[in-house]
Amino acid sequence: MAKTYGYGFPRLGKQREFKTLIEGYWAGKLTEEELRAGIAKLNDKREETYKKYVDAFPKGEMTFYDNLFDTALIFGIYSAESLDEYFNLCRGKNALEMTKWFNTNYHYLVPDFEGKEVEFKLGWNKHEGIKKNAYLIGPFTLLKLSKNLPEGKFTELLKKLAAKYLEYFKFNGFESVHLDEPAFVMELTDGEVEAIKEAYKSFESVDTKINVFTYYDSVDNLQFVFDLPVAGVGVDLVHDRGENLSQLENIDPKGKTLYAGVVDGRNVWRSDVFKKAEIIKKLSEKFDVVITNAALLFHLPVNLKGATLPPELVAKVAFAEEKLNELKLIADVVKGKEDEARSWVEGIDRAFGVRENVRERVRNLTEADFNKPVPYAERIKLQQERLKLPLFPTTTIGSFPQTQEVRRVRLLNRRGQLSDKDYETFIKGEIAKAIKIQEELGLDVFVHGEFERSDMVEFFAEKLEGIATTGNGWVISYGTRSYRPPIIFGDVERTEPMTVKEIAFAQSLTDKPVKGMLTGPVTIIAWSYCREDIPVSKVAYQIALAIRDEIADYEKAGIKIVQIDEAAFREKAPIKKRNWDEYFDWAVKSFRVCHARSKPETQIHSHMCYSEFGEIIEYILAMDFDVISIEASRSKGDIIEAFEKVNFDRQIGLGVWDIHSPYVPSVEEMKPIVKRALKVIPKENFWVNPDCGLKTRRWEECIPAIRNIVTLAHELREEA
Repeated sequence: MAKTYGYGFPRLGKQREFKTLIEGYWAGKLTEEELRAGIAKLNDKREETYKKYVDAFPKGEMTFYDNLFDTALIFGIYSAESLDEYFNLCRGKNALEMTKWFNTNYHYLVPDFEGKEVEFKLGWNKHEGIKKNAYLIGPFTLLKLSKNLPEGKFTELLKKLAAKYLEYFKFNGFESVHLDEPAFVMELTDGEVEAIKEAYKSFESVDTKINVFTYYDSVDNLQFVFDLPVAGVGVDLVHDRGENLSQLENIDPKGKTLYAGVVDGRNVWRSDVFKKAEIIKKLSEKFDVVITNAALLFHLPVNLKGATLPPELVAKVAFAEEKLNELKLIADVVKGKEDEARSWVEGIDRAFGVRENVRERVRNLTEADFNKPVPYAERIKLQQERLKLPLFPTTTIGSFPQTQEVRRVRLLNRRGQLSDKDYETFIKGEIAKAIKIQEELGLDVFVHGEFERSDMVEFFAEKLEGIATTGNGWVISYGTRSYRPPIIFGDVERTEPMTVKEIAFAQSLTDKPVKGMLTGPVTIIAWSYCREDIPVSKVAYQIALAIRDEIADYEKAGIKIVQIDEAAFREKAPIKKRNWDEYFDWAVKSFRVCHARSKPETQIHSHMCYSEFGEIIEYILAMDFDVISIEASRSKGDIIEAFEKVNFDRQIGLGVWDIHSPYVPSVEEMKPIVKRALKVIPKENFWVNPDCGLKTRRWEECIPAIRNIVTLAHELREEA
């Protein structure tokens, strides 16, 4: 009998109820009691969705902010006596560092052991009243994703932590638990594997059925997971490059249940449920198989209802609820019930969106399209002569606050209730206000504010052929922050200028340089659902050519600085480093296609978000930009360590203001980050800026914070 199990269903809600509730509490519009009741109701809706399609699912997946942080609280790494203390650690003055969850666009809060007396204890019973399939992130993943652990103590700490997990299981009387251990798919050392085996021995003495789930890639030694004292093992059979499936042929099941992740939880393309059923049938000859999804479903929108997609595309895609239905359909096919399944797969192989002229441009790329003829050392002299910027130039990353009025007017225009002409007049007014504010604050390089842009990827998706937007396909990124990933379904083409009009207008209002703001090909791919019928490198080159054409039009309009945001450059890298060269080859080349044919005096900037940069500095340098801005505020400038190991000869802006928090840092709080950086980076190469765009902040926070940034730059110039 084919059983089904779904996990990771979105907490956000179809109408982003999660965001409304949490932010309502932050704004003082909801009491704690009202917030808790609202979250409980939202979770009930999630569980009702599970029940419609699958036989079982985890309990306790819901969080107020982040599940890894919740797990750290449960086991006493942090303590929060109240909800306000909880949120202070998420987004307040004492906020934890944030980084990407494996190679996804979800951000988690990083547990930090620096200065801590490591003594695990049961600090919070999140699972009170839950008996079956209690959801937890596993002990190895919790420690592996933490930072500043005492040197040489990992094995000892993991063993102690596992003992606390055991205590937690017994205290709650769990019949079964769901342990997410995605860190098992990393390239583990022999020592780490032995540490896991030693720690998991703790679980031999408990009757609780422990099911361990791995996802996002293959486990290099899958047998060791089956050898652990667990009842079931979840494996990813979608993103494993065939490696998990190959290993399963030689695995000794040891009587363990196999949770076969055959439905893609990270991309929207419909499953061929008949092919998936064949995999399940074959595996069932050897294993007790449960059909499940590969990776957390919260990487997908809730469901297709109300999605604004072409009919041909609707017949090819599935969101989270439809993915649960696919689990049911696969089970149906295994049982011999095929009618609904045949209807489901009817349109998945029909091609559309082919543009031969675009494919021809990619085929015709030569070395000159990847390499600038003028080296950086010569370019920077031309740029300095043209721009005449002071030491420690100040700028922001791109966007300014998307106020309620901006969002309201944009929505009216989308609905056809405000003419394009009136909308354009409104946007020009907002741009003019932003230029005036920047003039008054004394910034050196301006931005136009991006008031016309809903999202840094979605905006370009709306302007490019071959990419569809979803309308209400919201996905969580961090905390309450959500975005709508577009769907790249065909060949990508720019048929007219996308952003030139607004940038040129902004530049006409000031003598200061205004940056042209573009999103790079890697980030557009990473934060979209990318087609899988052609190599991703070809998709990247198609997008890069569109951006190259936009830059050429910027130059015709007199724009002197262009920023190509590649926030997802590190994020998109494969989890296993042995696969990095293949990825970074096309990722670097696609960025270079964007700007290789631009004028040497046009200064090319890039921006990258929260990620571990130290291991990829050489790849970053290969992008051949002139200036890069990256996060340094939450990590307190730890990124500087990466620059101590290479000859980083470009200009750099380290973010000194964490824009993901409403807290406004003082000059005194920002200066140590810069001072630390200047021990490694020459002052002539250093910019001062926030760590990301200001779209989610309020003007009341932005203006004083930017004023402090400008003051900081002036003080640095006086001290230089």
